[in-house]
Amino acid sequence: MTRILIVDDEENIRMILTNVFSDAGYDVDTAADGKQALERIPVFRPELILLDKNMPRMDGMSTLRHLRKHCPEAVVIMITAYGDVTSAVEAMKAGAYDYIEKPFDNRRMLLLLQRAESHYRLQDEVTNLRSAVHGKYAFEHIIGNSQALAGALESVKSVCETDASVLITGESGTGKELIAKAIHYNSRRRNAPLVTVNCGAIPVQLTESELFGHEKGAFTDAREMKTGKFEQAKGGTLFLDEIGELPLDAQVKLLRVLEDRKVVRLGGKQEIPVNIRLISATNNDLNQRVRNQTFRLDLFYRLNLFTIHLPPLRERPEDIPMLVNHFIRKHNEPLHTHISGCTNETLTALMSYVWPGNIRDLENAVQSAMIVCKTGKLRPEHLPVRLTDISDSSERNRIIEALKLCRYNKT
Repeated sequence: MTRILIVDDEENIRMILTNVFSDAGYDVDTAADGKQALERIPVFRPELILLDKNMPRMDGMSTLRHLRKHCPEAVVIMITAYGDVTSAVEAMKAGAYDYIEKPFDNRRMLLLLQRAESHYRLQDEVTNLRSAVHGKYAFEHIIGNSQALAGALESVKSVCETDASVLITGESGTGKELIAKAIHYNSRRRNAPLVTVNCGAIPVQLTESELFGHEKGAFTDAREMKTGKFEQAKGGTLFLDEIGELPLDAQVKLLRVLEDRKVVRLGGKQEIPVNIRLISATNNDLNQRVRNQTFRLDLFYRLNLFTIHLPPLRERPEDIPMLVNHFIRKHNEPLHTHISGCTNETLTALMSYVWPGNIRDLENAVQSAMIVCKTGKLRPEHLPVRLTDISDSSERNRIIEALKLCRYNKT
């Protein structure tokens, strides 16, 4: 039952509205002025508040400002005098959902309440979804207790509450996007958008349009104006994955945007302020790309304010059992399997492999084994052949595999 608090200094209005709303199935409480309302709110915890503008002791506008600070989730409808448009506009700017003028008929009031109730439910659903997303990327949900991972997570925690640009480095499949999301959802920008761009997946000719947007007619197929990723991330975080693949022309414009904090759409002249936090990621050696003159040194310095390096899975094999159990729990239902765990021999095989594709590679291997096994515990014969061949071979062969992976660079 939806709870409504009626705040009005006229007793007859409180009585009439109480009867109307009670008959309509609402749980109703009343207050004679703003101070009494603020006392009732912690006890009654209303979802909707009907608030008169003109009251003694504390008027409606002062009460509304207190409500926005101390009860921001409640939906407030202001009651104003007939023709008092200025007050209504002021109330909307201060955070009221809507307003209604005296005198009002009960049917119109009920319709307005129904809309406000739907708004509250939608707002509540968004809040719950945000909480679920934030919880998903809490630090305790990042799996692994190895020393190598712990060092990276300490860096993540230390940079979250800042607005510093972050560069995440690591091989493909080490979880760079997961770390970018953890930084965003544990930062002050958590309720604003996180916009992800895979720089390696955008056609070169469309890179600037994707990042910075374009005006109608800027090029042949630009039939309408389009906002770029920088504008879409307003107030939040822009995550540029595989930043090393960004074309040089786009690098020049990106550097300018980062320095000026303004973007100009393709074909446009207006400078649009952008308030974003930038996180970049790469599996390339950007230092080498700078030496090869395929990546700008000044942009590298701008991105490299704070670096987090994610270790490859072969450097933290002690995390593999935890990851495997996580993947089994994650995929049992979608795969319609009933896997309870792994045998010791299976874990030995998994921990002996070098995992060139890292965590993503491990997850794929576990899923493949689950499909073969279907029920019970995963055994070595359920694993992909590439794993069992290496795990059964000599130490010499495993060393050769590791050397091939790092192109025989022993250091």
